[in-house]
Amino acid sequence: MKIHRAIPLVALSIAGLVPLWLYDPSAAETTEVAADVGIVPEAQTEATTEPPTTTTSAPAASGYGTAAPPTTTKPTTAQAVKTVNGPVVKTVHGDVQVQVTFTGDKITAVKFLKQPNTGPTKMAAPLLIQETLQAGSADVDSVSGATQTSEGYVTSLQAAIDAKGE
Repeated sequence: MKIHRAIPLVALSIAGLVPLWLYDPSAAETTEVAADVGIVPEAQTEATTEPPTTTTSAPAASGYGTAAPPTTTKPTTAQAVKTVNGPVVKTVHGDVQVQVTFTGDKITAVKFLKQPNTGPTKMAAPLLIQETLQAGSADVDSVSGATQTSEGYVTSLQAAIDAKGE
């Protein structure tokens, strides 16, 4: 191969790879994936620097219909559902804030209210949420490659858990 043919070949190869390096999934795809795992993209959240807030609501009462309940079934007491927002934690890559939903004393849902818009964070968010729901506490491992986000997540999560008791 002659050198005068190699230069355009290299230039065109680089020109073809640049769009791949700069590719970022569209907002529509990101929103659909985020909704599947309970994550709200940063662009759809409101900036807030308030301390943790708490709201409480009771679940809707469920009836047995017109038939009497079986004699072996004991009616259960309704447990209050409580949602607590953790504080905004600033990290090197962006702000992190979580919302934790409790049913009684159990963590039943966790949602990112704010998160950095980086690849490692997008990968780490569902893992952190899954570990939290399994552990039932803020005792979760950091995700490799997303250490700053993991630490911000745990800080906001623990503050929300602490605020729930107040």
